[in-house]
Amino acid sequence: MNCEKCGKKAVIVLQHGSLCKHHFIDHFESKVFKTINRFQLIGRNEKICVAASGGKDSLTVLYLTKKYLQENNIPLQNLFALVVDEGIQNYREHTIVDLERFCKDHAIILQKVKTEDEFGATLDKAYPLINKDEHKKPCNVCGVWRRYLLNKYARKYGAETLVTGHNLDDEAQAIMMNIFKANTKIAARLGPKSGIQEHDLFVQRVKPLYLCSDKEVRLYTLLKGFTIQFAECPYSSAGYRHQIQEMLNDFEEKYTGTKQGIVNSFLALLPALKETAPKAVETIKQCSLCQEPAEHDVCNACSMKEILKNAL
Repeated sequence: MNCEKCGKKAVIVLQHGSLCKHHFIDHFESKVFKTINRFQLIGRNEKICVAASGGKDSLTVLYLTKKYLQENNIPLQNLFALVVDEGIQNYREHTIVDLERFCKDHAIILQKVKTEDEFGATLDKAYPLINKDEHKKPCNVCGVWRRYLLNKYARKYGAETLVTGHNLDDEAQAIMMNIFKANTKIAARLGPKSGIQEHDLFVQRVKPLYLCSDKEVRLYTLLKGFTIQFAECPYSSAGYRHQIQEMLNDFEEKYTGTKQGIVNSFLALLPALKETAPKAVETIKQCSLCQEPAEHDVCNACSMKEILKNAL
């Protein structure tokens, strides 16, 4: 097939037509920048932390966040990347090498934090002990610890905005997971700009790739020549999200536009969800052990840390 804009060989077929390499890259970057502007994801005077892992989504959003700052004359010293090393053997150490190389090549400051330093063990060692009696998956521990560390260290290094690489596929999955589990309170926190209300203890999370499909992100990284290990986390297939992912991929193959339709419908409902959601600011406390935000006297991350400490 040929590009609908210039007639050259197409590299992708989208809902609105086929595009060559040049016009796809232009289309993709324009969509990301329009998302940033439409949802006011990045402020001119904010210090910005990009949650990076070395995977395709995080390198793409890191690269395009820097490019957005340059094109809008926002000082680049406002930008840094933050990686959480969970301690997943034969996986994370490889993606961190790619990330370190990428940050060096693009002159981006990289901060690192390890779960082992913070909680006393790698994820590989910790999750079987923490989940021993509850029979939960490793994603349960990883999710809590990653969110905790990203927020804590983004705030520590002065960030007012935390950019994540969540793409359209990720968001469609999250929307369906919350619908299936009737988590309407959590659903109201989703969207291109996470959360319901601002709070001093939380760094605002934003998602510039919100309207970009996984397929588009993967192709963009290939066309740009980014060095990436296209490997899935070895624990990802064990989680509930993986089942939702498989279901949506099947629907998308049969009915093109399914994921986009889910996200568009959710965006239309999001203002009403936020309006009716309970306001959580009054209920947010500081953890008695670490002083990080918590719904109870002890936050989930510290609760897991205590279970681990007693099990070791």
